Amino acid sequence: MHKYRKLFLGILFDAIGYVSYLFPGFGEFTDILWAPLSGWLMTKMYKGKAGKVAGVVTFVEEALPGMDFIPTFTIMWIYTFVFNKKETIIEVE
Repeated sequence: MHKYRKLFLGILFDAIGYVSYLFPGFGEFTDILWAPLSGWLMTKMYKGKAGKVAGVVTFVEEALPGMDFIPTFTIMWIYTFVFNKKETIIEVE
């Protein structure tokens, strides 16, 4: 998946997490459904150990009341594509 597509989807998923603030009381019920789905989506978007850790963090963040304001998908994109760039070393003989 292209990195800017992941960014778009991440912003979309973060926005879906914010929807619970539109419906006080009922919104916390939607978090019960959204928390496991968002954790699963995170592990599908980002493979490996980082994706698994981010999936757990996303699940916990969505499951805890009042924590939905944290844009975990966007933060993971920034971590992956801005701070965690892995350089390729090419040996010249």
